[in-house]
Amino acid sequence: MTPPPFRAEHIGSLLRPRTLKEAGKALQRGQLAQAQFDGILKQEIARAVQLQESVGLRSITDGEFGRSSWFGFFFERMAGFTLEPSRFRFHDEGGQHYQWPTCYAVAKMRRLAPICVDEFARLRRLTAQTPKANMPSPTAFHFFRGDQCRDETAYPDIEEWWQDLVAIYQAEIRDLAAAGCRYLQIDEVPAAMLCDHDIRQQVRDMGHDPDQLLQKYIAIVNQVLEARPPQMTVGMHLCRGNFRSRWLAQGGYDPIAEAWFNQVNVDAFFLEYDSERAGTFAPLHHVAANKRVVLGLITSKTPELENKEILQRRIEEAAAIIPLQRLSLSPQCGFASVAGGNALTEAEQTRKLALVVETAHDIWGEA
Repeated sequence: MTPPPFRAEHIGSLLRPRTLKEAGKALQRGQLAQAQFDGILKQEIARAVQLQESVGLRSITDGEFGRSSWFGFFFERMAGFTLEPSRFRFHDEGGQHYQWPTCYAVAKMRRLAPICVDEFARLRRLTAQTPKANMPSPTAFHFFRGDQCRDETAYPDIEEWWQDLVAIYQAEIRDLAAAGCRYLQIDEVPAAMLCDHDIRQQVRDMGHDPDQLLQKYIAIVNQVLEARPPQMTVGMHLCRGNFRSRWLAQGGYDPIAEAWFNQVNVDAFFLEYDSERAGTFAPLHHVAANKRVVLGLITSKTPELENKEILQRRIEEAAAIIPLQRLSLSPQCGFASVAGGNALTEAEQTRKLALVVETAHDIWGEA
């Protein structure tokens, strides 16, 4: 069997169906039992799997239907955290800015039980295709507040905090591997934000050198990945933020490309390229020869369907820098990084996923 990434890919999250959203609200109000909610959740995940298979995708996720957000679910299932404001804000096309909360360690961080394993095991039972597990990068625990990510009475030494976090991630990856996971995606936002010159200055104002911080993050991710077995493919999605069609940062990959695309020990990079905010394909010449690139050319933020001929031309442009056989295609991000989802319909989402598969067939003769 051909290992992933496949020619047609998607990032992970899908729009939550109305039935699931209503069930979640009823559960919170105490009007629905947990067992009833779990039954609805499984039913809707089965429908999401069927959708992905019906359009021809070969890597399958559970739509992240059981999660509050791409990142929040991970620390919500751990002990030792509360919420504090992020130092960074989301932006929209109208020039508005949005504050949001992130995790803050008030006590020793503890993994109470496997965090993603039950979700993966359920997904694996629902598909004969390749199930993909997703988890946020460990860098997200630090970046949004810098070294103020923890109460210093709990963690006087930031390096002890890092050691505990790495151990938690390594345990999670080992348990996913034991459950049969052979395809893992790590969702990485901080590195992509370090492409933004304004963000880099904000990082300096917080007391960090952006390039030194990038090297620290590379070392942490590589430590975490020491736990993966040789047969597990790991992809990394670089995301500039995706909250109800809003974003956190902009700027091409140039400031991070040479270090990140060579030193991070993953097999593929899923890269956002759906707007001018992502810059040019030029930084792709830094991607190590043993790594693949999945071009995120189709936006998950807006409903308009991309033109297939334009997509093909853009893939050809990228192939002038990195060989076509090392490329794949996907949306630039998930459709619902938070439970509320982006500003499009389920039908529009389906058309975009189908376009990924159709374009991949036209370019490579396979999806």
